Amino acid sequence: MLHLKNVMEPVKECLFPETSLIQTIKFMKKTKWNTVPVVNQSGKLIGVFTRSSLYNMLLLELDYSTPIENFIKNDIGTTNQHKELNNIEEGISKSEVGTGIIVDDDRKPVGILTPQTAAKNYIKNTRLLKEQLEIILNTSNLGAVMTDESGRIIFVNYVVTKMINQPAHTLISNNLQMIIPNLNLSGDEREATYQLKIRENTYIVRLSRYRKTRENHGYIALFQNTSEIENLAQELKIVNRLKRVLQTIIDHAYDGVVMINEEAKITFYSPQLIELFELENETINGNHVDEVLPQLHLSNVLKTGVADISELMEKKGIKYMIHRIPIYQDEQIIGVVGKIVYRQLHEVRERFRSYESSERGVKNNKTEESKFTFNEIITEDSQMKKLIKSGYKAGKGNTTILIRGESGTGKELFAHALHSSSFCGQGPFITVNCAAIPEHLLESEFFGYEGGAFSGANQKGKIGKFDLANGGTLFLDEIGDMSLPLQAKLLRVLQEREFYRVGGTERIGVNVRIIAATNKPLEDMVSAGTFREDLFYRLNVISVELPPLNRRRKDILLLSEFFIEKLNKQNGTSILGWEPLVEQVLLEYDWPGNIRELRNVWERAMIFAESGKVKLEDLPDYLLKKVGYDLGFEDSEDEMCDFSLMERAEQFAIQKALVQANGNKSKACKLLGISRSLLYDKLKKYEFEVCE
Repeated sequence: MLHLKNVMEPVKECLFPETSLIQTIKFMKKTKWNTVPVVNQSGKLIGVFTRSSLYNMLLLELDYSTPIENFIKNDIGTTNQHKELNNIEEGISKSEVGTGIIVDDDRKPVGILTPQTAAKNYIKNTRLLKEQLEIILNTSNLGAVMTDESGRIIFVNYVVTKMINQPAHTLISNNLQMIIPNLNLSGDEREATYQLKIRENTYIVRLSRYRKTRENHGYIALFQNTSEIENLAQELKIVNRLKRVLQTIIDHAYDGVVMINEEAKITFYSPQLIELFELENETINGNHVDEVLPQLHLSNVLKTGVADISELMEKKGIKYMIHRIPIYQDEQIIGVVGKIVYRQLHEVRERFRSYESSERGVKNNKTEESKFTFNEIITEDSQMKKLIKSGYKAGKGNTTILIRGESGTGKELFAHALHSSSFCGQGPFITVNCAAIPEHLLESEFFGYEGGAFSGANQKGKIGKFDLANGGTLFLDEIGDMSLPLQAKLLRVLQEREFYRVGGTERIGVNVRIIAATNKPLEDMVSAGTFREDLFYRLNVISVELPPLNRRRKDILLLSEFFIEKLNKQNGTSILGWEPLVEQVLLEYDWPGNIRELRNVWERAMIFAESGKVKLEDLPDYLLKKVGYDLGFEDSEDEMCDFSLMERAEQFAIQKALVQANGNKSKACKLLGISRSLLYDKLKKYEFEVCE
């Protein structure tokens, strides 16, 4: 766009109020200006002195030494030098002197613009614009014809003359119907489209009206060869098909993909990338990669230009690695592609393990040791936090500890943590499941046996669990299932710190800490005579009661997050979370199997999940039935088979919303995010009782 400073006549000198008449005459003769800016001592414009002012002073026969200050005109139009040429009409129109004074930001005159100067520049720019438009039209292969209000041709470009094989001078002044026979200019339509056959080519003609004056309109006709349009359409169709194919491949590939340009701004990303790193679409495209995904280090490749592969990284237990690949064009790096590989790494790792094991014959002969600490017990429950705090203190000593709680509450995990916090934490941690070993073998498992002690015994003998646990901890799981005779021998070891091997006569001293666990009511067993009272009190020095999961509801989601991460590593899955309805079900269920059941449910759900999030249909059917029953659904087989799993989930959501809203259907609609009419349709479908 052209600005005033490019077309104005520069002002280097100005008049002052004290300038004399003779000096003014000489100045105007030299500059040939009819209007001269007048400034103050600071150089700021205060008015103009015109040729008519000069005539007035001469007619009054004033002395040539008279200053011009009383003949200065103050009512003038000014325009800033930065304005565009086509925006000066208002400024100049205010001037009574027919000349526009151009000023800078400090109101100091920098130029003048007369009507003659403006007209000359308009003509010059019009010619330039005409030449530019002709170049644009010719290079775009668009034919262009312009007419006056009667339809007579006043302009044709080179493309049109080539199109109809006639020179321009034979077309000028002829009617446009000479080129477009079926043309109708009598209508009021501002635009029209025609199809025109010229020799072997077909053209689309777009006719538009333009305003010549306030009363008259002319026409512009643009000609486009349809073969070019068809070729473009075909190319576009091929490109769109290729794009859909590539997008399908990317959407269903195992890998996440991200692309950045030479400014390190993200220009492309795949859905798997959003899923893995839990991003929002609006935070990705167009943003700097180091702000959104700094862990990928893609911007480094822009500097080095060298492709590389990262070390193994981890996100929520999901191992992944990054291929960083530079993109070159004419030996200039124009971007980087980051390929995130994660879903198949688990399978590759397992196959390598199997291969290395078979090649090297690796066998694991490590001594049993503790696997967990109190720091690895995940909880937000106040009771559990209190037990952990007590466990830290109890673990420091060598006192026997009895851990009680329902099956699956984490008794063995707590025992590991107690051992790890004790002074013998570096020693062995030996586990004996008293319910899993046959009773006739339990004594030999505990104390070992001498060679030939009984039929079928190893001639070299065998050391027992107490020997293995010497200097460490012996964890007796399911202690309530131990027989009475073995209880008596265990009591002796606890009291005397020594024992005899089966078939042996030599006393063997041992330094072992006992941690026992049970899910049975030992006090009732003592009363019934199935558990020795003296052993009970010997074990029950420090007793820890682990609460069931249904009394630790704050931990359900916390443990779920932990299991997702752990099971992703174990099974090679790529689960990042769950849908809201799943969360409601998890919190409503009673979890009779406690943490063990929660883990099993997650393992099953993650295996069956078909996306990055676990959905309601991925949960076990028995769990959904139980929750639905507790919320008031009928549990009959006939009714359950009437609806799909998703429909039953919908039933659950509606029932849950009605319970939370205390039967208020308007509130239930807000909770469900549906209209009142849709709610009534659903209530009717599932045969809920509809009442106001």
